[in-house]
Amino acid sequence: MAGKPAWATPTSVDPENACPIGPVVDIVFSRWTTPILWSLNEHGRQRFVELERRIATITPKVLTQRLRQLERDGLVVRTYYPEVPPRVEYEISELGRSLAPLFAHLAEWAAGNLGQVEQARRDYDTQPGR
Repeated sequence: MAGKPAWATPTSVDPENACPIGPVVDIVFSRWTTPILWSLNEHGRQRFVELERRIATITPKVLTQRLRQLERDGLVVRTYYPEVPPRVEYEISELGRSLAPLFAHLAEWAAGNLGQVEQARRDYDTQPGR
């Protein structure tokens, strides 16, 4: 394997498992997971309605589903307070917080490169025959 990058996968790997980061991408970069984790990381512990207001385009059903999945994955902690009325708060877990450097790198990449991506799309879309 000399000359191959450390992240390269062996050639005998099942095609579904060929990309070692595939499972992480599936967990972290689904449609709503990223904004939920970003909000919890940036604003700290929040109630459901606070998250719903910050992520205005998400439906309550989808927010509930994603929060449950994130809790199951260990990225979010749900705390129930048996008060009247009951109160539930969500916060990013230590495991979820460990993704912060990844998000910071992606935000940096976006700031430096999204303009080029948009230009490439415009160039592509204006080519004859497209």
